[in-house]
Amino acid sequence: MGKMSSMKAYRALKKAGIDFVTSVPCVNLGGLLDLLESDPEIVHIPVTREEEGVGICAGAYLGGANPAIVMQNSGLGNSINALASLSLLYRMPLLMVLSHRGDLGEQISAQVPMGQLTPGLLDNLGIPWYSPTPSEVGRVIPGAWTLAKTSGLPVTILLGESFWV
Repeated sequence: MGKMSSMKAYRALKKAGIDFVTSVPCVNLGGLLDLLESDPEIVHIPVTREEEGVGICAGAYLGGANPAIVMQNSGLGNSINALASLSLLYRMPLLMVLSHRGDLGEQISAQVPMGQLTPGLLDNLGIPWYSPTPSEVGRVIPGAWTLAKTSGLPVTILLGESFWV
């Protein structure tokens, strides 16, 4: 699913200089996670919970890495406390790449509530977010990482269902 889109997102992460990634799997992210896992220049640590990934990324940042977390948007709910009390409080940049389930075209009704809430939750947390098309992702991801570094904030990339088709 979305092999070309996965490649575009992967290349954009490389262009941005991301060298450390934690992840929680999602069917839409499978191709991207395979590319990250096979790259010897990127440390990829799969985690069982999203807030664990936020904490590990904070430690990686303090150790000099350029971190990102790759997860489904439902994991945003699991990571809010870690984002607020760690990343936001101590102004640690983090690139968050989220498959935006529950967006237009979603086939699983249980994904819809969190899908509808995701942009508002990010807004309430003060976390900038972008929802690029596959043709925009090559410039949006590096720009988002630059914003994260200069602002000291997490910045989110939401990749909706239309991104993967």
